Amino acid sequence: MESLYLLIPLSVVLVFIIGALFWWSLRNGQYDDLEGPAYRMLLDDKDDFPVDHQDAPADAAMGAEERPAGSRKSS
Repeated sequence: MESLYLLIPLSVVLVFIIGALFWWSLRNGQYDDLEGPAYRMLLDDKDDFPVDHQDAPADAAMGAEERPAGSRKSS
C-alpha cells in the first residue's frame, strides 16, 4: 500500500511530461509531412548525382546490374 503513495504521483507526473513532449512535437511541425520520407526512401542515389559518362571507360560506366549475365569485369 505504501508503494502506491509513490507510484500514483510518479505516473501522473510521467503522463504530464509525455503530454508536454507530444504537444511540443505537434507545435514544431514534426507530423506535418507524413508522405515525404516514404517517397525519399524509394529514390535512388544515382538519381541525385548524375555521372558524366564521356570520360569514364565503357566497363566502369556500366553498373553490375546492367552488365549481361555472362560477361565479367576485366581487371
